[in-house]
Amino acid sequence: MGKTSKPTRASQAVRNIVTAAIVVTGVAGAAYVVAQGKNEPIQPVVAAKITNPAKVELGKKLFFDPRLSKSGFISCNSCHNLSMGGSDNLPTSIGDRWQQGPINSPTVLNSSLNFVQFWDGRAKDLQEQASGPIANPKEMAFTHELAVEVLNSIPQYRAEFAKVYGDKKLDINLVADAIAEFEKTLKTPNSRFDQWLKGNKKAITAEELKGYELFKSSGCTACHNGEAVGGTSYQKMGVFEPYKTANTAQGRADVTKNDAERFFFKVPTLRNVELTYPYFHDGAAKTLEEAVDIMGRLQLGRTYTPEETAQIVAFLKTLTGEQPKLQLPILPPSQNNTPRPKPFE
Repeated sequence: MGKTSKPTRASQAVRNIVTAAIVVTGVAGAAYVVAQGKNEPIQPVVAAKITNPAKVELGKKLFFDPRLSKSGFISCNSCHNLSMGGSDNLPTSIGDRWQQGPINSPTVLNSSLNFVQFWDGRAKDLQEQASGPIANPKEMAFTHELAVEVLNSIPQYRAEFAKVYGDKKLDINLVADAIAEFEKTLKTPNSRFDQWLKGNKKAITAEELKGYELFKSSGCTACHNGEAVGGTSYQKMGVFEPYKTANTAQGRADVTKNDAERFFFKVPTLRNVELTYPYFHDGAAKTLEEAVDIMGRLQLGRTYTPEETAQIVAFLKTLTGEQPKLQLPILPPSQNNTPRPKPFE
């Protein structure tokens, strides 16, 4: 009989991550993490298919409309800027009256691929997520009732809601449903790495391919896999070393009140990651190089050399896909009876 080989630090890290997945998502979730033996652990992004263009157009208007905020200045696009990778490139977002948000704003691009929404998973889907910031006092600081009142006061909006939803009463659920339908179209297919996955071996360089092979052999794909290269599980931030931060977010524990889930966060997508700096839930890593170094040490127990870091970063940049091509909507004008913004109250 041959000798049983000792596990490497990287393989042990994968075991730790899978164990964490079982704790937080159950055996089924963990099974997804490890069942990646077929072909590549990453799949190409499938382009969005629009089945209800009127609902998408309505949702786009709502996504860009700052009148859904108390100040009349903040829209969904303020924190999820579609000109900046669907994020705002700030450590934590700025909300009503210049309040600093509690956590980094995740990209809205490919967000339909996430198994839950928000870092702590408190929203089960995009529709539930879309209504949250409107009434959050640190974000848009409005109320759902006032948001609906604003929309009801504008004839063009009433007509568009009637076209899409028939005689259903205009309420916050319809508002969130339309925004979510628009957000589902914000996918970014045809990255250079996707072209490589589909058989174009010249789509990425030898350096980038070395980075991908290192990304796989290190164990990164245990968490960053699938179409979104992430977004399919909760994982603990700080497996081999504690993650030190001044940010007060506790991850899943903030939702479940279970201390065993402290510092478990939804794994972020790595699609378009070169555009969505700074990194981590607290926005503490300013560069991809810094993020790779920290993830290697804390999650895998591995210190990458500068050359290895450069290779992984080169690979990560191949995940930038085609950005959504859209025309900015012309928002319908307010009427005399439309509630006015109150930016200084």
